[in-house]
Amino acid sequence: MKTITSPSFVYVLSSTNTVRATLSGVVSLASALSLSACQQTPDYNYLSGETMGTSYHISYQLPADADEAAIQASIDERLQQINDSMSTYQADSTISQFNRVSKNTPITIDADFDRVLDISRTVYQQSGGAFDPTVMPLVDTWGFGSTMTVERLQSPPTALEIAQAKALVDFESIVQKEQTLYKTKEGVGLDFSAVAKGYGVDVIADVLKDKYQIRNYMVEIGGEVATSGVNNQQQPWQIAIDAPIQDSTVSERQTISAIRQPINTGNQMHLATSGNYRNSVIFDGKRYSHTIDPTTGRPIAGGAPSVTVAADSVALADAWATALTAMPYQKALTLAEEKNLAVLFVVLGDGAKREGSEDSTDSWQVVQTPAMQALRADKRP
Repeated sequence: MKTITSPSFVYVLSSTNTVRATLSGVVSLASALSLSACQQTPDYNYLSGETMGTSYHISYQLPADADEAAIQASIDERLQQINDSMSTYQADSTISQFNRVSKNTPITIDADFDRVLDISRTVYQQSGGAFDPTVMPLVDTWGFGSTMTVERLQSPPTALEIAQAKALVDFESIVQKEQTLYKTKEGVGLDFSAVAKGYGVDVIADVLKDKYQIRNYMVEIGGEVATSGVNNQQQPWQIAIDAPIQDSTVSERQTISAIRQPINTGNQMHLATSGNYRNSVIFDGKRYSHTIDPTTGRPIAGGAPSVTVAADSVALADAWATALTAMPYQKALTLAEEKNLAVLFVVLGDGAKREGSEDSTDSWQVVQTPAMQALRADKRP
């Protein structure tokens, strides 16, 4: 994660492509508040740190007699609890223990795990399986766990290898009974990479609101964002969306659109963006993303390069952004409209012009669902 500041924007650019198939997200966002301490008014504070294999950035208005150290400690404590529950990089985490146990062996899960599992199951069902936290066997089979190469596409897995891996992609075999969880099929495991960062943003926001009565804040983890109230200029927070330029960097980035925090959501906003444009290759005239469709067992071709979702929580937005990235663009757009989701797609200009679209920037076109149009209408007095 790299952060640079300008007089009016802070650009938060994810330089790491977390390739987790449908459990991945690459986000490039900008806040209307500069996070440079020297540019902030005295009553706003800025915190940053490392978590979940990426970084977090938080800006908030200091309450009277605030104990900044206590606020930081509370945030770090909650983030550690989430890692202890859902980090696949921690051998002793709850999710790692679950992935190791044999079938029909129950383990006890905590409240955080329970909530993320519930969100995952909801999006899994409503997306027709496009979001599936048991997809990792397919990712490993295609060799997309860390990098994606043309060579792998030139020598893809056989139909048998894909079928064998797909047999282990089975969210239906994950069974929950109250606070215990078990699987009915050997070898099935969970990975919450596409929802845990969003959930982390939600819980940090809860710490600020519920424990310290902070109402003006922006919280970001790995590009997933929650905002509330106003920034240090007493203006609504604004998040800018980058054009999905292949191999773009901080210096080459280009903003194509922006979403201002609307008043019709209680002066709060929860956003997540998923994209494939920084980790894709072209082979035989087709562009393939690192994202694998669990329903086909194969990489996505023809998916939207960038998908931004606004939802009631960042975790829900995170999961939906991933699900919509894991299917062809037209199918994703149709589903988003059917489910009344607030979604902003960035696609190639040709063939993207339709009701709800904005002017293109170079070859890119912004297309938004009616729900996103309504969200951005922002009818202020």
